Amino acid sequence: MTRALFRQALDDLATKGATVNLWLRDDDAVIPTPALATLLDLTEPQGVPLTLAVIPEETDHALAEHLARRDRVSVAVHGWSHRSYSQPPAKKQELGLDRPSEIVLAELAQGLHKLSVLYGEQLLPMLVPPWNRIAPQLVEQLAGLGFECLSVFGREKPAPLLPLINTHIDVMDWRGTRGGRPSDELFGDLAAIINDGQRPAAIGILTHHLVHDAQAWAFLGELIAEASGHPACRWVSARDVIANA
Repeated sequence: MTRALFRQALDDLATKGATVNLWLRDDDAVIPTPALATLLDLTEPQGVPLTLAVIPEETDHALAEHLARRDRVSVAVHGWSHRSYSQPPAKKQELGLDRPSEIVLAELAQGLHKLSVLYGEQLLPMLVPPWNRIAPQLVEQLAGLGFECLSVFGREKPAPLLPLINTHIDVMDWRGTRGGRPSDELFGDLAAIINDGQRPAAIGILTHHLVHDAQAWAFLGELIAEASGHPACRWVSARDVIANA
């Protein structure tokens, strides 16, 4: 059972006096919803920091007021509209070169400004590109807009222009059932990363509360319970990861 492999990987770290860090990023927030309430109910009691990637175009004060007193929630900029401008058969992408770069960058600057006004110190100047895709030519301009880090999916690659704080485990099976991936599969992937000598400074868990089914919620609850109760595992905030990058 791969869940046992996850526990064993943590036990092995504990015997060495070592720890592994986990961080949680959830995408596509716009307004308060029952699904968001479920996410907060899972994370808050265990003190799990949450980075919520908010889509700037349609969000407003309702979400900001809902999150205002939640000191373990940080907000990141999730593009501007989460609208794809790529032409099929290309993969979906908002932050590509299908439009003039000046327009894309202006929208990102507008998104950063809007969320900074709504969230103040709760805003993390992190860009989370929709679909985890952004043209390299745009990455070169992000620091000039005020972004301090970038978060996509997959193992980090050298990023000399600004820190790259990625997610590595996606709970959703986007190419198959479009529901939650089996828990054993996910715990197995986590164990493999923990046992990798080149594991990232913090393993990023990626969730999408608006589309979770029962399996996705079940795994997240299982992971939080397993990790929060083990001495070799720490939930850290994206701010902590950036500070130590």
